[in-house]
Amino acid sequence: MSTVADKLAKKSSHKTTAKQVRLRLVYIDFWSAVKLSFLAAIAQAVVTVVTFFLVYMLVQTTGLIGKVDEFFQSFTDGGSITAFIGLPQVMAFAAVVAILNLVVITVLGAVVAGIYNLAVKITGGLLVGFTSN
Repeated sequence: MSTVADKLAKKSSHKTTAKQVRLRLVYIDFWSAVKLSFLAAIAQAVVTVVTFFLVYMLVQTTGLIGKVDEFFQSFTDGGSITAFIGLPQVMAFAAVVAILNLVVITVLGAVVAGIYNLAVKITGGLLVGFTSN
């Protein structure tokens, strides 16, 4: 009588041949590229806002803003830099940068897809190899 372990040992002892396929990438769908670049831009925008917040909190905690404000006041007649560099101003600037990057990255994804689709007409596409294990 054969056990389940014996059957599994027999199965794993003979090797299956891996099929190899070579495919040519000849077209990138424009809207797929736009959607994917938009998702990447959203992730990058979140990282931008969080990074601005963390850097501001680090600079605020170390007291660097207070030292810069003292240095700035020594040159001016009582003007304060803390009125321009507060958490709301920093986060508003981070939001503006994130929105601009969102637009730029999405447009770049579309442009790259278009350029690739034009370049395929000259080069024939990108040859990609796949294998099944």
